[in-house]
Amino acid sequence: MTSNPFSDPLPPEIRPADDDGVAAAIAVLAAGGTVAVPTETVYGLAARADRDAAVAGIYRAKGRPDFNPLIVHVPDLAAAGRLAVLDDRAKALAAAFWPGALTLVVPRRPDSGLAPAVSAGLPTVALRCPAHPAMQAVLRQSGLPLAAPSANRSGAISPTTAAHVAASLGRRVDLVLDGGETRQGIESTIVGLRPEGGWALLRPGPITGAEIAAVLGEEAEQGPSRGIEAPGQLASHYAPGKPVRLGAEHAQADEFMIGFGAVSGDVTLSAQGDLAEAAARLYACLHAGAAARQPRIAIAPVPDEGIGAAINDRLRRAAA
Repeated sequence: MTSNPFSDPLPPEIRPADDDGVAAAIAVLAAGGTVAVPTETVYGLAARADRDAAVAGIYRAKGRPDFNPLIVHVPDLAAAGRLAVLDDRAKALAAAFWPGALTLVVPRRPDSGLAPAVSAGLPTVALRCPAHPAMQAVLRQSGLPLAAPSANRSGAISPTTAAHVAASLGRRVDLVLDGGETRQGIESTIVGLRPEGGWALLRPGPITGAEIAAVLGEEAEQGPSRGIEAPGQLASHYAPGKPVRLGAEHAQADEFMIGFGAVSGDVTLSAQGDLAEAAARLYACLHAGAAARQPRIAIAPVPDEGIGAAINDRLRRAAA
């Protein structure tokens, strides 16, 4: 029998996200290692994006398919401009939403110095300027562009605490910076800016398509997907490892119930029906369901409006 490399992982080194922790993280990253770092969305598994071996460490730790591109994190717009071609649309979106939970997929510069694996063979790169002070400190003090997908094994529930990272990856990550529970709890919105004009919402997130359209002055393109262009587009993702039933008003005898609003449960996304709170609690509730004794999970209906669209996107992939 082949052993599961992700079963019963040994705990990684965890340090507070203070000055000493940031200094330790930078030393690990500079040497080509991996560090789990809190952001305002979820914890990211960071490695320097300018070294093939360091990027390979991310894919190896997560068991991530190499056709799935990574998001590169930068401290500001100037750093982004050294890696990619930023037109007026990109600059307008950055002015409106950076630092924050927006990722831009834009043409990569030939002289960017980024490892090819970051883009998974595509001519574009996904860039984000995060708002979390710990991630900003690591980026600014290291001077390195950092590739950082969610700090969990590929396809599993994203981590919103250091404990989630430790349980999922163990010592496959060299160091975890503990910055407490993340604030928004759901991955960034990803926008693809087409070189020929137009844009596409590649992954819904905390920033809505309507907010982006208001900045760009045009609606997103419609039509079939162009394939995997950005992280989070796989049909099955964010999975808790047991069957998930969506739109449930009541739990069956063998189900762990995740409630919302008037629908109560073993845990709730938001008893008040607050979508922002639901987004922040989404992965914590899925982790609770994954650890529960019941073999199945039921989840109450969530309105498909505003950030609810991003929540339902993650839930559909979790149930796939």
